[in-house]
Amino acid sequence: MSAPAAPRARLRDLARLASGHSRTLAAAIALTVVASGLGLLQPLLVRQAVDGAGRSVPWALLVGLALLFAGQALVDAAGLFLLERTGEAVVLGLRRRLVARLLRLRMDVYDRHRVGDLLSRVGTDTTVLREVTTQAAVQLVTGALTAVGTVALMVWLDPLLFLLVATTIAVAAVVVTTLLGRLRVASEQAQRGVGAMSADLERALGAIRTVRASRAERRETDRVSRRAEEAYAAGVRAAKLTSVMSPAVELALRGSLLLVLLIGGTMVARDATSLGNLVAFLLYATYLVVPLASVLQGIGTVQRGMGALQRVHEAGTLPTEPTGGATLPACPDGSPVLEFRDVWFRYRDRPVLRGVSFAVPEHAHVALVGRSGAGKSTILSLVARFHEPTSGAIRFSGRPAAELDRAECRARIALVDQNTPVLHGTLRENLTYAAPDASAAELARVVDLVNLGDVVDRLPDGLDSPVGERGNQLSGGECQRVAIARALLCRPALLLLDEPTAHLDAINEAALTRAIGQVAEECALLVIAHRLSTVRRAEHIVVLDGGRVVAGGGHDQLVRCSPVYRDLVLAGLDGTGGTGGTVVEEPEGSSGPTNARTG
Repeated sequence: MSAPAAPRARLRDLARLASGHSRTLAAAIALTVVASGLGLLQPLLVRQAVDGAGRSVPWALLVGLALLFAGQALVDAAGLFLLERTGEAVVLGLRRRLVARLLRLRMDVYDRHRVGDLLSRVGTDTTVLREVTTQAAVQLVTGALTAVGTVALMVWLDPLLFLLVATTIAVAAVVVTTLLGRLRVASEQAQRGVGAMSADLERALGAIRTVRASRAERRETDRVSRRAEEAYAAGVRAAKLTSVMSPAVELALRGSLLLVLLIGGTMVARDATSLGNLVAFLLYATYLVVPLASVLQGIGTVQRGMGALQRVHEAGTLPTEPTGGATLPACPDGSPVLEFRDVWFRYRDRPVLRGVSFAVPEHAHVALVGRSGAGKSTILSLVARFHEPTSGAIRFSGRPAAELDRAECRARIALVDQNTPVLHGTLRENLTYAAPDASAAELARVVDLVNLGDVVDRLPDGLDSPVGERGNQLSGGECQRVAIARALLCRPALLLLDEPTAHLDAINEAALTRAIGQVAEECALLVIAHRLSTVRRAEHIVVLDGGRVVAGGGHDQLVRCSPVYRDLVLAGLDGTGGTGGTVVEEPEGSSGPTNARTG
């Protein structure tokens, strides 16, 4: 089921973005208004200078004009600096809030939204909003106030000439008003097009090895280009509307200037007004272009920004994981670290788990086995609290999971996912990701435990060597060992392993198997097992089939008593009757929820 659409963003939502910077923004607006006021005084001095030019050189007026010019420039520069700084602060705060929310969304939300599109909202859309919350505010407020002052002085100088100017501008205003709604729609479509393009590009770059191996560079280029063309088409539509709006205002103003020159010149010739009055009026008519253009640009920027704001607003309303709950107590005597009691789980109306019950005692080694789609990885996702069961109960140390704080639960467990994610950064940063305060001795312990010493020695800067994007400087097996070491460094009460030996060679598998045996002395283990060698070492094996637990016990017991387990074991034996090979399944696809594949 798709999530309900977010409500339409409104102008008050736009104003709220700058609410924490109202004083600085008010100061910037005040300075620009003062600068505009200094500019409005200049035509009056010019008027006096022109009318008095026949008597003597008006040096005092000329010095006054020079001081007004300099003062206007300084005040305007100060206002623009405050404005730019405020804009950067608004974007910084908005990006921080968005990033914090995007990293705390419910796991099912990531299944419905493309990562590249979410990234675009943090980058491109917030950049557009920077212009709206600062420049548009100043353009609208300063432009409007300056226009009012200019109009008042023009009316004072000559009401008839002002009526001519007002008539031509009113015609342009009608044209602009009819285009504003269409401009917002076109701008929103352009922003969505950029988001879709970013998502497709992230898709291709995230699987660049597969793209190259499949010779799909041209197809991916065409796919991203189509998205870029959609954004281009929407941007062109917005540009067409903007290109009509600006000339309409400029044409009206130029036409009004010609009328003022024609009629005003006639009035001067008939001594109906002075030349100084006409010059001052013409200057004000020229000055009117700037504030009206500022208001027009501000309105256009707001309409374009509303499209970006809608996308940011949608991201801000995406549901996050609930927080709060009780603190997880120490495990009381006899209580298992983890217990499933008749757990059912549905994903998108599709049943995945059906009445699953089992327990993991302290320091126990429990393996989950079953065919692809049996629900093994979903069990790990429920343990990690990525999802909540539809019914039934999951208990940690005897306490219901629903009553406990998620962060507290996750602090007691560690998960090694089948995809073994390695993050961009150094090897040290990856190993200490979940335990940033780990000591050098603790780090050396896990490096030795998972046989990573050879990797550290091979890298040019040892632990401080970059591992590349998604760990592309390491092999698949090395990435898996890094992920396991990262988990072990936390010293969890429960370690979740999704087939820890899947990408390891025989030597490293043997080393990891020994490490798992040592880890079992420190914490409990819940392992999804694909290899018979992994399964046989478990103290208790839970057999899943079709989302149900169909058997449980030791390896020898299950071989005798469970047909399902026996079939899985036979499927994993090679032709010579060896004990290696895959027992359970092929690597699972991504048809289930994020980090909760149906196993």
